[in-house]
Amino acid sequence: MTPGDSPAVIFDQVSKSFGAKQVLNNVSWNIPAGSALCILGRSGTGKSVTLKLIIALLKPDQGKIWIDEDEVTHLSASKLSRVRRKIGYLFQDAALFDSLTLYENLALPLQRLTNKSLEEIDFVIDQVLGQVGLANDKAKMPSELSGGMRKRAGLARALMLEPKILLADEPSSGLDRITASEIDELLLRQKADRKTTLIVVTHDVHGARRVADRVLVLDRGKMIAHGSVSEIEHSENETARRLIGSDG
Repeated sequence: MTPGDSPAVIFDQVSKSFGAKQVLNNVSWNIPAGSALCILGRSGTGKSVTLKLIIALLKPDQGKIWIDEDEVTHLSASKLSRVRRKIGYLFQDAALFDSLTLYENLALPLQRLTNKSLEEIDFVIDQVLGQVGLANDKAKMPSELSGGMRKRAGLARALMLEPKILLADEPSSGLDRITASEIDELLLRQKADRKTTLIVVTHDVHGARRVADRVLVLDRGKMIAHGSVSEIEHSENETARRLIGSDG
């Protein structure tokens, strides 16, 4: 299986409901390690819920979810913590602490979850901020960052622990096309340089067509298409074709 030898994430007949509303209904898919999956669908079709299930912020009502060799739905807290170390999460709102500088935001997971020295932490932060184009901004507060800079800062935070899998929830939301393209480039560079598996929830069809090796289309709780951009363009499902065919 390319580009990785085995799937980084597997959904096996996963269902999830909130009260009477079924958000995911018997959904199965997998993504090879080191490749990029973009999840498309109309609002309320389970895209962000899928990310939260992967990182086990939510548990499915039925089905299994595999991260590498671990089936995460029934793991103990300690084992789940170990699996989560493999995963970075770029939240839609960047999820920065407003009372901390950018440097302090990035240092936090390294201080709490590693034994790195202060010098090692400084080195990692400088390296990652350089990668995302914020090398001169580590003393700034989140309120001093533009929308695009906040996205870059959120990406930097998600990369602090060198994750094997990067989850991104609407990384281009609220950004102009040029800035959104810059975020796409950062994601693609992370995939190319670090062999990171990308799973990206997006409404940005232009970005999805650039980033994705595979596209997963959800509609009304069901997976209606899964494949390459070209395969989705020629899908028998009209909704899937429309979603990948325009920026609408």
